[in-house]
Amino acid sequence: MLPDQCSVIESKKQCVNPPEFVISVIAGDDEYMVGLTCQRHRQLVSGKIGVLQKEGKMYDGKINFSPLKAVGTDCIRGDADDLVKIDMN
Repeated sequence: MLPDQCSVIESKKQCVNPPEFVISVIAGDDEYMVGLTCQRHRQLVSGKIGVLQKEGKMYDGKINFSPLKAVGTDCIRGDADDLVKIDMN
């Protein structure tokens, strides 16, 4: 499960936009997920990660934005026939 909001906090307020990208840093053969962002905050997050990398506070590597895709399913549903009665005696 992923959070339903962008990871950015501006002016002490959490962004209410849904996430559109998984942010990761690719360092050598490894990839580290660092957060989620919406399109509006993509540049802001990229700049902040760049600053953290220069300060040595984050893995030095390529910043990667992978688009999220919504997935839905209709295979899980509940019918009255699915209910199981439990005798509490």
